[in-house]
Amino acid sequence: MKRAAILISGGGSNMVALVDSMTGDHPARPVLVASNDPKAAGLARAAARGIPVAAVDHRAFPGDRAAFEEALLEPLLAAQPDIICLAGFMRILTPSFVNRFAGRMLNIHPSLLPLYPGLDTHARALAAGDRQAGATVHLVTSALDDGPILGQARVPVMTGDTPETLAARVLAAEHRLYPAVLRRFAAGQTGRLDL
Repeated sequence: MKRAAILISGGGSNMVALVDSMTGDHPARPVLVASNDPKAAGLARAAARGIPVAAVDHRAFPGDRAAFEEALLEPLLAAQPDIICLAGFMRILTPSFVNRFAGRMLNIHPSLLPLYPGLDTHARALAAGDRQAGATVHLVTSALDDGPILGQARVPVMTGDTPETLAARVLAAEHRLYPAVLRRFAAGQTGRLDL
């Protein structure tokens, strides 16, 4: 059984989708949900599900990502995760942190990478006139929103879409994609999944 730690920054909807999927014959179990924001709503949602939680406030380390990551490593390493899932974790991690978990850290991004790394993905897709949008789960490397793609889910762009309506459709796809990719990854399957 693989041990999964999930890093969040906000409400944790993808974390909930992951946690709720890790039951029965799933090859992984959640061992920690951690956040860079002690007020992240997802922490209470995880605690309500009986999962250990931790928070390390990044604001306590102004301009010092390495010191923040050292503090974050304490609860993370104590949980002994086999897999780390970034689920709306809004901090850019240093190469030394990423390399420590090379090949074991997943991220979900709300675009069809390599299109639109970074922020404002839905507005950028609409501005480009794209007919499809979606989400990508990938292995984390030290390059932002880069790394081998493990899965993608596509959704249509509708006439009259706003960034908010498109974001809601993509988020629903994320909640299907991330649990499916995690299940395969925890079972040792790294082939690409397209939904």
